[in-house]
Amino acid sequence: MKKKIKYSSGETIFHFDSSLESLDKLVDKNATFIITDDNVYHHYQKKLKGWNVLLIKAGEAYKNIDAVQQLIGQLIEAGADRKSTIIGMGGGVTTDIAGFVASIYLRGVDFGFIPTSVLAMVDASVGGKNGVDVGIFKNMAGIIRQPKFLLYDYSLLKTLPHDQWIGGFAEIIKHACIKDAAMFKLLEAHSLKAFKKSPELLSKLIQRNVLIKAKVVQEDETEKGDRKLLNFGHTLGHAIENTYQLPHGSAVSIGMVVAAYLSKAVLDFKESERIIQLVKAYGLPAYYDYDPKDALIKMRSDKKRVKDQIHFVLLEKIGKAIHKPLSMDQIAPVVEAMGGKAISNK
Repeated sequence: MKKKIKYSSGETIFHFDSSLESLDKLVDKNATFIITDDNVYHHYQKKLKGWNVLLIKAGEAYKNIDAVQQLIGQLIEAGADRKSTIIGMGGGVTTDIAGFVASIYLRGVDFGFIPTSVLAMVDASVGGKNGVDVGIFKNMAGIIRQPKFLLYDYSLLKTLPHDQWIGGFAEIIKHACIKDAAMFKLLEAHSLKAFKKSPELLSKLIQRNVLIKAKVVQEDETEKGDRKLLNFGHTLGHAIENTYQLPHGSAVSIGMVVAAYLSKAVLDFKESERIIQLVKAYGLPAYYDYDPKDALIKMRSDKKRVKDQIHFVLLEKIGKAIHKPLSMDQIAPVVEAMGGKAISNK
């Protein structure tokens, strides 16, 4: 199934229910460079035989300017030119780096993604945000530029570790919280095991999430308005993720619970417990013993801060989110109550 999404800056073709074997129908093999990490390459080395492959180290710790410089050096050495295509094959870290490298190499060459994790399929590789971390600060150097295509081969998820399945469902729960109350109910009615066992159920769920995100980005590509809603759970999540070396999904789920309680304080949101129950049902943490003072300092460095206010994503109800500028005085009591020793015994 093929779906074309037009954005203000270009278009992306989503090839759902596709296969890695059909990649050579989409690009010129000789002019294509596949960026992947050593973990993914270990599993798919045979399938990638004959392709130009550039390797990076796996993990968020390597999503930095050093990796970008090394890749650009390799592209120059390999003779990549303006007609070359770069493909990021892997999870969110790989697609973020590959998209960023493609966007700045020779002032920009075409690129596409082959996501190999649930997180990358439903979120990280969709919407054109490409970038790297600077120190412990997430995605501080980046660009918005859309991939030409995404190729979805669900068989690539067979080698995905179970904890990364869990992490990917944090973003699915996020989409349900902000935009799709019916999907929230669907998630409550099923389990991670059910989605892993049923390719049809999983395929529909992934497509539903991709189209939720793509539609939001279509309407607000440069994050002036509703695209901010996609940051639900990420403001606190990003403040603690690299500090405690948490998996992205865990940081987001903890952030969603904090955002739910902030929504309760500011908007009288009444369904925090449903969110807590759902993240726990999918194996995600609801709480973490983080240092509140440190988290608040990091949030002051967040990209979404404007002067003394942070644009926080809050829920009016499940399926309906708003973004609202909040002062640190409004945010601090909830962040303090949810972190530190207050929650360590729960």
